Amino acid sequence: MKKILVVEDEDAIREFVIINLNRSGYETVEAVTGEDALRIYDEQNGNFQLAILDIMLPGIDGFAVCKELRKKSGTLGIIMLTARTQEMDKVNGLMLGADDYITKPFSPSELVARIDSLVRRVEMNTSANDNNKKREEIRLSDFVLDIRKRTLCKSGKNIELTQVEFQIIEYFFTHPDMALDRTDILNRVWGEDYFGEEKIVDVNIRRLRMKIEDDPSEPRHLMTVWGVGYKWATEQGK
Repeated sequence: MKKILVVEDEDAIREFVIINLNRSGYETVEAVTGEDALRIYDEQNGNFQLAILDIMLPGIDGFAVCKELRKKSGTLGIIMLTARTQEMDKVNGLMLGADDYITKPFSPSELVARIDSLVRRVEMNTSANDNNKKREEIRLSDFVLDIRKRTLCKSGKNIELTQVEFQIIEYFFTHPDMALDRTDILNRVWGEDYFGEEKIVDVNIRRLRMKIEDDPSEPRHLMTVWGVGYKWATEQGK
C-alpha cells in the first residue's frame, strides 16, 4: 500500500484529507507541525511515496519543510496545500521543489485525482530505469544525461534534480533544438489527466535555469521560444 505523509495543523482539514485518502486505498501518516513531519519522515526512513504539506504550519512552515524534504529525497512527491490565492505562494512552493499545489477549499475528487496523478508519475520515474536501457546516456555539449542512473552532469559535476526536473530535461534531451510548447511539456511530465495551471511549467523551467545556466538571466541552453514554449539549444541549433 502506498504511504502518504499528511502535514496539516487544522484538525478538520487533516481528517478530511486522511479519510478520503484511506477510502482511495492509501496508507496515511499524520503530522501537525513541521518539526513532527521531519521527525516522522526520518523515523520511517523516508518510506513515503508522497507528502502533502500545508503552508501555514506552527513553527517551521510548509515552505521550510518542503525544502528539507527535497534535500532528503529527489523522488518524493510533494503537494502543497494553501488557503492563499497569491501567485507568489504557489511559485515559492514550486521553486523549493514541490511538484504541485492545491488551493483550499477543494473537493474530495480533486484531491484524490491530483494525488493519483502524482503517485503515477513517481512510480513511472522510479521504474524508468528498466525502460530506458537501450540508450543509457545522452551527451549534449558539456552535459551528460544518464537515463539509467537518473542523473545530469555538467562538465563532470552532478546537478541535483527533482523527479519532475529530470523528466523535463529528459524530454528536452531527446528532442534537442525542437520547440516544445507548454502543453506538450505538461502532458509529457504531469500527464494528460493533470488539470492544474500551465504556469507550473514556467516555474520549473526557471528553477532548472538556476541550476544549469551560468547566468540564468541570459540562458544559453534552456531557451524561450516566444509564442510557443521552450527548447534545449545545442551549438548547432543556435
